[in-house]
Amino acid sequence: MKISIITVCYNSENTILDTLISLKNQSFVMDIEHIIIDGGSTDSTLHIIKNNALPDSIIISENDNGIYDAMNKGLDLASGDIVGFINSDDFYPSPDVLASVAMVFKNDLVDCCYGDLCYVDQSNSERVIRYWRSEPFIPNSFRRGWCPPHPTFFARRNIYKKFGGFNLNFRLAADFELMARLLEKHRIHSLYLPKVFVQMRLGGATNNSIRNILKQNYEIFQSLKELSLRPSFFSLFMNKFFAKLAQYFRKPAL
Repeated sequence: MKISIITVCYNSENTILDTLISLKNQSFVMDIEHIIIDGGSTDSTLHIIKNNALPDSIIISENDNGIYDAMNKGLDLASGDIVGFINSDDFYPSPDVLASVAMVFKNDLVDCCYGDLCYVDQSNSERVIRYWRSEPFIPNSFRRGWCPPHPTFFARRNIYKKFGGFNLNFRLAADFELMARLLEKHRIHSLYLPKVFVQMRLGGATNNSIRNILKQNYEIFQSLKELSLRPSFFSLFMNKFFAKLAQYFRKPAL
């Protein structure tokens, strides 16, 4: 089994080393393909990558049409049986994450799996701010605003070949739309692992302004309409609000 990991980055000199080290430290190292799609960084990001990436990593640096366009480039290049994403301000908190993923996919009936995610302080990655605990997928969960944390989402490459990658009509919610399309519309077989797969630094593009948060929620609403999931904007917004609020009070078992 071969796992392709896609990392999208741009001017990430302050964080990407942790991403690279956490991948190097994985106990499942023999069959990892790391694909790094850089948007044309002007800082020392590429220097750090070239000196710390896994041997034979695929490194592309060029202009793109946003993060999801870059992710689609990574999907086109991926040759692994399984595909996952780890962003340049994220890292794996333990060395057995990919080994756990590989074990899941030994079951031929599993099309995708996902786990939990911790948001950590931008300057102190040991300080957990929010804990996104997921749960097994139940049909129609997405219309209530539920979704797995995308950085923890792993799927077979043939699933992307069959059903497509990220819809670039959505600038802030293409990951939500993709997972909703795969799980709700196409009903691929999923498995939830109650384990923290990824730690993510706070301060991403979606959550850095009220305007982007509102725009993302509007895109989520539109994507659900396109998938014929009949969302209610009020219930969608309220469910997402209380789910996010609960993340501040839960504590992970790291």
